[in-house]
Amino acid sequence: MGKSNSKLNETQLRELQRCTYFKKKELQQWYKGFSKDCPTGELGKTEFQKIYKQFFPFGDPSRFAEYVFNVFDEDKNGKIDFKEFIRALSITSRGKLDEKLIWAFQLYDINNDGYIAHEEMLLIVDAIYKMVGSMAKLPADEDTPEKRVNKLFALMDKNRDGKLSIEEFKEGSKRNPTIVQALSLYDGLV
Repeated sequence: MGKSNSKLNETQLRELQRCTYFKKKELQQWYKGFSKDCPTGELGKTEFQKIYKQFFPFGDPSRFAEYVFNVFDEDKNGKIDFKEFIRALSITSRGKLDEKLIWAFQLYDINNDGYIAHEEMLLIVDAIYKMVGSMAKLPADEDTPEKRVNKLFALMDKNRDGKLSIEEFKEGSKRNPTIVQALSLYDGLV
C-alpha cells in the first residue's frame, strides 16, 4: 500500500478488515482521507509531527510524535503507509486492553530490547509533559517527569531490577487507572 490509488481494492479491503477492528465502509473513508492528506501514499515524520501540533498547540509534541511515529512505522522504513497507519489506529482506538498495553509497551521500549528501562520511560514521560505543556494540573507527587516515572517504577518494578518486563508493565498498568485512561486516548475519536 505504498503509492496512493483513489480506492482500496477488494483484496486490500478484506486484508485490512481481517487485521483491524474497522468495517469496510470505515476503511474506505479512512483511506480516502489518508490519500487526500498523503498523496504519495506515505506519511513522513515531519508531517506526522505537524498533525500532533494541531492537537497540542500549547505544548511541543514533536518528540512524543517522533516516538509514536516509530511504533506506527512497523517496517522501520521511515514512512507510514496506510496499512501501518490503520493497524495502529485500530489498536489504539478499538483494541482490547492487552493489545493497547502491548502497543504502549512498544512505545516505551525505545531500544526494542524487550524491557522498559527507567531512562526510556523518563524520555517518553518528559516528551508527554512537554507536549501537554501547562494544560494539565498535576498532583505534587507527579509534577515532574522524574517524580511520575519514579512513582510508576515503584508501582510496577516488582523485582526491583530497574527495568520493566512486558508482564510487569501489563500488570502494573492494569492496577493504575490513569495508565489505562491514557491508553484510551483515541477512544471516541474514531
